[in-house]
Amino acid sequence: MIERTAHEKFMQRCIDLAKLGLGNTAPNPLVGSVIVYNNQIIGEGFHRNYGEAHAEVNAINSVKDKSLLKRSTIYVNLEPCSHHGKTPPCANLIASMAIPQIVIGSKDTAAHVSGNGIKILQKTGSKVLVGVLEKESRELNKRFFTFHEKKRPYIILKWAQTKDAFIDIKRDSSSLVQPTWITNEYAKALVHKWRSEEQAILIGTNTALLDDPTLTTRNWTGKNPIRIVLDQNLKLPKDLKVFNNQANTFIIADKTQQNRKIKYENNIGIRFADYKKDFYAKLFKILIDMEIQSVIIEGGEKVLNSFIKNDLLDEARIFTGDIEFGDGVKAPALSLKNEQIDLLGDSSLTFITK
Repeated sequence: MIERTAHEKFMQRCIDLAKLGLGNTAPNPLVGSVIVYNNQIIGEGFHRNYGEAHAEVNAINSVKDKSLLKRSTIYVNLEPCSHHGKTPPCANLIASMAIPQIVIGSKDTAAHVSGNGIKILQKTGSKVLVGVLEKESRELNKRFFTFHEKKRPYIILKWAQTKDAFIDIKRDSSSLVQPTWITNEYAKALVHKWRSEEQAILIGTNTALLDDPTLTTRNWTGKNPIRIVLDQNLKLPKDLKVFNNQANTFIIADKTQQNRKIKYENNIGIRFADYKKDFYAKLFKILIDMEIQSVIIEGGEKVLNSFIKNDLLDEARIFTGDIEFGDGVKAPALSLKNEQIDLLGDSSLTFITK
């Protein structure tokens, strides 16, 4: 095993700290920072919540003896910001503290930063090192980078299937048959944890009608995601759980429905797209305008296969339960690299990434 350098060790600490903000910082990135003097950490912090102090600010504030900053190194997994948003620029703060060395995991490719933070620091004469654990730093902020570089949210597909590869028995909207539970309580809790980590969750019309899901994090402590429902013709009844007041919901309807006068509760919004032409481009434009950087797709066969067919996914999370249906709705077929399989009681979980 190759021993990590000191720079890598302290950068890994930044990454570990940054992960503590998962689910709370979006649309800001996940950032951690440590300050090192004489090979010892004297301060550290991470970005806890959107709108609050950034990691570098929290790290600097945690240093008891500020005179040591002029002889220290500050580590941060993402280029310090250079613009005025809800908080002042971190690059300017670091420069004002005369910290002589700055080690950065990855460059911030968002248009409003994109190297400007590094330039501010370099102009002060400080030594700036970029690219320490760059791969790990980019993986940490995969949602943020996908949003800014690909101009769409990071897309996670999730479904549960039986041992014989079915995701459901055959049902229709006239049937009173409830969905058959495929996995176990461990899987259910994990799914609710995942929901708390993403900004939005998306389903189609059939899933809303047949399963009547709530799509909240009720079995986990964390924020509820924004619920996105594809309802092309605005036909879904208002008494569905997805339209309750436990979380905000946005309906994506076809543009032909714009003149219909339908009144929803205050937490329900409607956005319109062209379902017949460039639907996903329009959908992503809506989500980008809402600053939604990540979406977990928990739809049925039609929605899942549509994202797969159009190659609009970044990863898939597939549960396989210890039961068989013999017949029903076939699970999507997906073949990507970097497959990892874990077990949760009597179910297995497969992670697939591009």
